[in-house]
Amino acid sequence: MSTNSPGKARVILISFLIGFLSHVGTSLNNDQAKHGAVPPVVRESPVMIADDVMELRQRHLLSPVSNLRKEDLQDSFHESRGNHIHEAIDILAPRNTAILAVEDGSIARLWFSVPGGITIYQFDPEQKYEYYYAHLERYADGLREGDRVKRGQVIGYVGTSGNAPKDTPHLHFTIFKLTDQKHWWQGTAINPYLVYKG
Repeated sequence: MSTNSPGKARVILISFLIGFLSHVGTSLNNDQAKHGAVPPVVRESPVMIADDVMELRQRHLLSPVSNLRKEDLQDSFHESRGNHIHEAIDILAPRNTAILAVEDGSIARLWFSVPGGITIYQFDPEQKYEYYYAHLERYADGLREGDRVKRGQVIGYVGTSGNAPKDTPHLHFTIFKLTDQKHWWQGTAINPYLVYKG
């Protein structure tokens, strides 16, 4: 049988298209990458992540949910969420509980997506790290992209937007180390639980 048979050509073409579409999906669905629908665009070694965890611990980040005790945090960062790893922690709280900026910084993006719902991407002052808040009920009144925010400032409220269970209001929260390009949609996920429990 010829290696150039129509059947084999179709298999090669289908394989190429699957690979191409997978690449395009990863490149274009950057917001999905932020909350685990696809792997983050950038990965770093465990040693580098450990250094980042230590640096973030030294910042004494504020809890992103008001009145939260560190003892109540649960580590769900490595848990499976369907076809992806969670890469975040879920902080259960009553609907409309205030969400606080964990440190000074700026609002890089206010975004709505099917998985994350109403979300906030906050850069730190040096634009080295990004704090990601998802499944909000709503934003704080007057919050705008580009705003400077202060540690402890109310930026939103806990809810169930996006794919969150409608009877389980919570904040989906994670930290990203930004790339050199400082794009809000690119970064390496860092486990907030390790930062707060250290």
